[in-house]
Amino acid sequence: MTQVETVASLADAARQVGGDAAYFGGGTVLMRAVNAGEGPARLIRAADPALRDVRVSGDRVRLGAGVTMAQVLRERDLEFLHPVARQIGGPQVRAMGTVGGNLFAPHPYGDFAVALLALGADVTLANGGTARPLDDVLRDRDRAPVLVSAVEFSRPRDGAFGFHKVSRVKPKGVSVLAIAVHAPQSAGRIQGARVAWGAMGPAPMRGNAVERVLEGATLDAITIDRAAQVATEGLTPPTDALATSWYRSEVAGVHLKRLLTSMGGR
Repeated sequence: MTQVETVASLADAARQVGGDAAYFGGGTVLMRAVNAGEGPARLIRAADPALRDVRVSGDRVRLGAGVTMAQVLRERDLEFLHPVARQIGGPQVRAMGTVGGNLFAPHPYGDFAVALLALGADVTLANGGTARPLDDVLRDRDRAPVLVSAVEFSRPRDGAFGFHKVSRVKPKGVSVLAIAVHAPQSAGRIQGARVAWGAMGPAPMRGNAVERVLEGATLDAITIDRAAQVATEGLTPPTDALATSWYRSEVAGVHLKRLLTSMGGR
């Protein structure tokens, strides 16, 4: 029988995780394995209330790793993330699923991580030290599992951030694909474009080819068409029970075009 142990801090949890022990946050993925008799012998929880903190200071946002999707939806200052959190599972999943857990959710889950990747989030780990770019944590997550204490990023300007999810079951189905775009503009031109894809590889991935098209351009019909043409460059869309690799590749550009157009493309 799996045992659940509660420790005072995330640092304490990090010292125990490994071998027969796994960290237990919201449990939306882990409990499936436990209920199937395939989970670890011990689950370690941290009682640190800072894990549930939401801090907004100026244009900087800091979310504790234990912040749930339901909590995100209650925060007015996080309204730009409501369309993301609202499309993650049903009410029970949103009440339990956490920001930190979503960073490690296997394909085809992890929609919130897609949004944070597009926003250029940095990740603070349980052992403290210098924050790491989320890009690096996602790249290494299967090779070097870590415990996350918080994520931090800049709040986007109005109209600069967009998210689009394609699913076969609405409103709570898992992703056929997901796209997040952060395209801030200065003097009518995009500066600092970041594009992220979900369910188009083993983990959320940057859309570098699309970013190159958007950077320095105006968000007009010509730019959007060019971005759609290179939508899948550098991606490795998988085949699974939801869709084939071919299908994901075929529709990615169409959905990217729709998202960019909704963000103000003419």
